[in-house]
Amino acid sequence: NTMVENSIIDKIPLITTDAGPRDKKWEERLKEEFVALIKYIQLLKEDEEDWFEINPIDGTGGIKWSGKCWYFYNFQKYEFKLQFEVPATYPASPIELELPELDGKTAKMYRGGKICLDIHFAPLWSKNTPKFGIAHALSLALGPWLAAEIPYLVDEGIVQA
Repeated sequence: NTMVENSIIDKIPLITTDAGPRDKKWEERLKEEFVALIKYIQLLKEDEEDWFEINPIDGTGGIKWSGKCWYFYNFQKYEFKLQFEVPATYPASPIELELPELDGKTAKMYRGGKICLDIHFAPLWSKNTPKFGIAHALSLALGPWLAAEIPYLVDEGIVQA
């Protein structure tokens, strides 16, 4: 676990409720997800390093979320729509983060703009289920993906600011 030691990830509250969207305790889990997300965003803003906005879509019971994420490269801001749906098998299965505007623009993506998760993420997620939540997925999956892919996509002329 050295790759995430002494980092912001250690300060994101862990989640204790093991429940998915179809479980009776989903509302309880959702409250903990919000606490973790709010704390993560506060930590990022304290360091002036916030890089996403995400909210549940009204009427979906916290299952569908949308927002945006951004990445700075060569003093330019690249912003993308971000969305995901919490799978029925959550938290055993992580959320699949989607950047629909980048669909088909990189090999590190599945159909529909779902990002390919880093080879280190899946074992880390399964080892930490159910303690990891949405905030952890954003930090450990989407953050590194943007850092690896956006410079490449920009340098190749595939994405413009």
